Amino acid sequence: MNDTKFDKLLILLFRLGAFFCFAGWTWTHLYWEGPYGILLWQDSTYDFAQSFGFDWDAFVGSGSNDGIIQKSISLIGWLYLACAVLCLSVRKDSRYQKIALVGGFGLFASLFYAQYAAAQRQLPMLVEHGGQMLSPLLLIMALTYGPRHRITLATALVGFIATFAGHGAYAVNLWPTPSSFYGMTSNILSVDHSAAKSLLLVFGIFDFIVCIGIFTPAIRKYCAFYGFAWGLLTAIARPVAGMSVSLNYWGADLFLHEAILRSPHFIIPLCLYLIWNQPSADKRFKISRDLPTQSLA
Repeated sequence: MNDTKFDKLLILLFRLGAFFCFAGWTWTHLYWEGPYGILLWQDSTYDFAQSFGFDWDAFVGSGSNDGIIQKSISLIGWLYLACAVLCLSVRKDSRYQKIALVGGFGLFASLFYAQYAAAQRQLPMLVEHGGQMLSPLLLIMALTYGPRHRITLATALVGFIATFAGHGAYAVNLWPTPSSFYGMTSNILSVDHSAAKSLLLVFGIFDFIVCIGIFTPAIRKYCAFYGFAWGLLTAIARPVAGMSVSLNYWGADLFLHEAILRSPHFIIPLCLYLIWNQPSADKRFKISRDLPTQSLA
């Protein structure tokens, strides 16, 4: 594969990672509700609404009508949808679309800060979403500087390390391991709680190992491939553990988006693996020069 086609493939992957992440969170906002309650249901928010003439009923809503908080969250969902579309349409010279995607990064930052606050400000809750948060910036950098530029690679590395370090911190119980981790492990592997706890400890240690090994040239592509495989498995674990033929739509409306929005967890490692597995220009030249020439007779 020549360099131009290879770069187009990498940009496509970055594009799909950002698109699916925004699309999954769009479903979360429009079908369910964004996790902004801890930030918005505050006296200060109500005081701010009062300054614009909104009373209590308009603020909290009624049984038949949503208040301004619910309407605002719904509006945010449509902004996520717009960002998802932009991920497919943005091009290298699309200045205003890139600026809009920077705004999408701001949406992610506020979303994951809300989850962090709701989780009693546990650091891994913020850190583990680094890959998702950076996905629109990675797309912008890949288009602007190139998918193999050192700035793009450095940002991808930050997203990779943040995702796996955050997951690892929970898995080894540096912070209380979420019950969903135990539930998915027990359900998918058919093991009891004790075995699930031991397995999560092993998986968490591997998370930290790849975060360190990614800086070692001799093994970094293998660490990236492990990150791709593990990121893909942990993403599809949500629908695998939760979906059932006994549920309406087999539970796809409840769990499928949980895999889709985690696309950066395996697409970013995949891009790193492809980049590091691609022979350098000097090595390709040496290989082509050493190949035996064939007679045209």
